[in-house]
Amino acid sequence: MTSSAAAAATDTHDLGALPNWDLSDLYPGMESPELKGDLDRMERDCKAFRERYAGKLAALKADELAEAIRVNESIDETLSRIMSYAGLVYNGDMTDPTIAKFYQSMQERVNDISAHLIFFTLEINRLDEADLAAKLKASPALQRYAPWLRDVRLYREHQLSDEIERLLHEKHVVGRAAWNRLFDETIASLRFPMGGKELTCAEALNRLSDRNPAVRREAGEAVGKVLGENARLFALITNTLAKDKEIEDEWRNYPTPTSSRNLSNRVEDEVVDALVAAVKGAYPDLSHRYYRMKAKWFGQDHLDYWDRNAPLPDDADRSIRWDEARDIVLGAYGRFSPDLAGLGKRFFDNAWIDAPVRPGKAPGAFAHPTVPSVHPYLLVNYQGKTRDVMTLAHELGHGVHQILAGKQGHFLSDTPLTLAETASVFGEMLTFRALLDAETDPKRRRIMLAGKVEDMLNTVVRQIAFFDFERRVHTERRDGELTSERIGEIWMDVQTESLGPALRFDETYRHYWSYIPHFIHSPFYVYAYAFGDCLVNSLYAVYQDAEKGFAEKYLAMLTAGGTLRHKELLAPFGLDASDPAFWQKGLGVIRGFIDELEAGEAA
Repeated sequence: MTSSAAAAATDTHDLGALPNWDLSDLYPGMESPELKGDLDRMERDCKAFRERYAGKLAALKADELAEAIRVNESIDETLSRIMSYAGLVYNGDMTDPTIAKFYQSMQERVNDISAHLIFFTLEINRLDEADLAAKLKASPALQRYAPWLRDVRLYREHQLSDEIERLLHEKHVVGRAAWNRLFDETIASLRFPMGGKELTCAEALNRLSDRNPAVRREAGEAVGKVLGENARLFALITNTLAKDKEIEDEWRNYPTPTSSRNLSNRVEDEVVDALVAAVKGAYPDLSHRYYRMKAKWFGQDHLDYWDRNAPLPDDADRSIRWDEARDIVLGAYGRFSPDLAGLGKRFFDNAWIDAPVRPGKAPGAFAHPTVPSVHPYLLVNYQGKTRDVMTLAHELGHGVHQILAGKQGHFLSDTPLTLAETASVFGEMLTFRALLDAETDPKRRRIMLAGKVEDMLNTVVRQIAFFDFERRVHTERRDGELTSERIGEIWMDVQTESLGPALRFDETYRHYWSYIPHFIHSPFYVYAYAFGDCLVNSLYAVYQDAEKGFAEKYLAMLTAGGTLRHKELLAPFGLDASDPAFWQKGLGVIRGFIDELEAGEAA
């Protein structure tokens, strides 16, 4: 992919000019001298860093330790820039063999180079607590890195010997990373026959929201059939990665499959357990109740699974052009904070978004922070639906958060997943509220409210069900390999429990677990969506009370990046995620929307 090709917009007759990203802000191209120069320089710098500091950290004075961390941060930022570029090129077309070779080569080269740095955090974690505290007190330069040191030292009891850590590091590219790549390229290459065409995964899944029930059914069955034909491969990938995680968890003394994720999210096990228990306890009053009502709107007792995200019978769900979607989202952001909208506008004014659907492109959507010295990039698969506008609002929230947090620098900008979803879900809520407030037609308002409820159920109920599915798969995998049939049984169990008796499933649906990338790339990531949605619901309630200075406190929270924990970040708003009532408050917002829809039915 050349930078000129990436920067060009893709013309579509109904959506307008959809932007393609320009990655030249990272590197001019895969064969560029700049990229080669950075790789060669990093190889020299990493070797020199190891020679200078390995085995010597304990003897360093406070300012000398601060300087070592600063140099390590600079090296890590350049290596991250290289891999950000390689990953974004790869996500643009996972089926191009030249790009795939480039991506694998970059992984292997950077992995080899960074092996020289493994000693650094291992030695930091062996520093005496009292000695480190004294050094922090003595050096303002070191004090700046106190949050990073705090987070690194969380892993003290889970780290292994230097030799084992280096072995795990070097084998990563032919272990977990290789299985991730196999999954990505398999999904990207699958084609789903529909209406005489061969559709990509993103295009086929989009048909599940089509107005035509025959199209939805064809899409549902085609997706299930093709995934089923590949179920054994997906089961092999899932089993292998689950076993790989089990082995490493055992060596590192993580008590449960979820423990390492909770630690990386800087969230206590009991907080996650309280969230999961609250959402599962609310299934009957949320998803079960809503889908029962939606079935009635369709004149049925039950909804087929392919109708779960169907537009309501009286919903025209017109196609929304890209420029209109941009104005909707930026307008909503601007009503909350002109500063927030100004940051968001930069993504549209520059080639920082890749929007068209195309063969080989990664399905779904994401925001990649890259490194603070550059800027984030957004990937969406925009097809003109209202949900696509909400996805754009979601990913743009990530993007502006990443820009604000980037002010902390490379090591301190990284935000735990639980709080990383705050800005994205808040951006969705701002956009929804702006659209709802502008709508005066009662019928349209009902349709919009139902759409928001479905989005919230997808974010909260569905993601906790996904988390439950993962937990059951990983736990059962410890007793032996799971067949694709058994994985499908677990999937059907959690879907039936979470979505309720109004949903009707058939055999094709039991394979739908296999296309979800989070299960492969980021085990147990998914509860962060529910965490973020419930948190934002509570946060938005504070905002609605018109508390003076809310926008300023909100932007300060995003700017904090990884320097503060969730308790410290939420305290200015009077919120506490460790309080069980906190989750009920967030779920109460969804419950209230469903109550409003029911009241409209009774009127």
